[in-house]
Amino acid sequence: MQIVFYVSGHGFGHASRDVELIRAMCALRADARIVVRTAAPERLFGPIAGAQVDVQPLEADTGLVQIDSLQIDEEESARQAARFHADFDRRVAEEAELLDRVQADVVVGDTPPLAFASAARAGVPSVAVGNFTWDWIYSVYPAFDRLAPGVIPAIRHAYASATLALRLPLHGGFEPMAAVTRDIPFIARRSTRDAGDTRRALGLTGDRPAVLPSFGAYGADLPLALLRRSDSFALVEPAPDPPPGWFYQDLVAAADVVVSKPGYGIVSECVANDTALLYTSRGRFIEYDVFVAEMPHVLRCRYISQQDLLAGRWAHAVEALLAQPAPAERPRVDGARVAAETIINLVIG
Repeated sequence: MQIVFYVSGHGFGHASRDVELIRAMCALRADARIVVRTAAPERLFGPIAGAQVDVQPLEADTGLVQIDSLQIDEEESARQAARFHADFDRRVAEEAELLDRVQADVVVGDTPPLAFASAARAGVPSVAVGNFTWDWIYSVYPAFDRLAPGVIPAIRHAYASATLALRLPLHGGFEPMAAVTRDIPFIARRSTRDAGDTRRALGLTGDRPAVLPSFGAYGADLPLALLRRSDSFALVEPAPDPPPGWFYQDLVAAADVVVSKPGYGIVSECVANDTALLYTSRGRFIEYDVFVAEMPHVLRCRYISQQDLLAGRWAHAVEALLAQPAPAERPRVDGARVAAETIINLVIG
């Protein structure tokens, strides 16, 4: 079974959940051979790279241009999208040729429009997996009307060719694929290490809450020296060279609180590892409003202003967050298995 998987290079969230989905597909089908086409860092796919999975560099989409984790450059985002789509048909033709060459049985995309346009050109079924679509994300930026007027219609046209869409929680968009959309549970990385062992290995002793700052690929200007001196909590800091077998989800599971901006990757990992989230705003990003409305139903969460975040005034918010009750029900986090079974069944009929 030959699967070609296109992964957005924007941030780490797409790649982190897709690693779990690919792992589940490989577990279900020992004969599965998966080509991953992405601009996401190859190291993110380290846990699954091998005989069954070939990771290949490709600019599959342009996502958003981030100044840092909390600020988006809207105009440059529009310019980059216009550049990419100026020769979109050539890109589609090249990818369709690749799909023919490797004899792809199915294309999966999270969620570059290139995946679905190329699959349609090659006559291969395609499956979208994600919690948002790029036309929805771009729709709130006036810069796209001025600098990239044809991009959103082109994206919607590509999405409309998808055979199936598997929609994750905390979602938005999907109108072009509405007729073929199914909802699935969270796909998320779960730690397999004992949280207490991880805390001891990190030198986290005593009964102070453990707090993990998590600002992903783009970072944030945090006052780390000040935070390390806190009497109220202990800071969890990833080792620059972690031991073999350690993964980021182990840090999430070892923490009492993650401090971040709302994004699917970190929110889903907090859900899966039962960790509270202290979140801040992230600029004009339409997904943010969905997360703020829905997060209280799936995990303990609390807002902290960017001013307090960047000044290191975390103690009161951490204490208040940990005093909050958890949601009445924990959501399912077996979306990787559900999606893998669905995609494989689409192929074998």
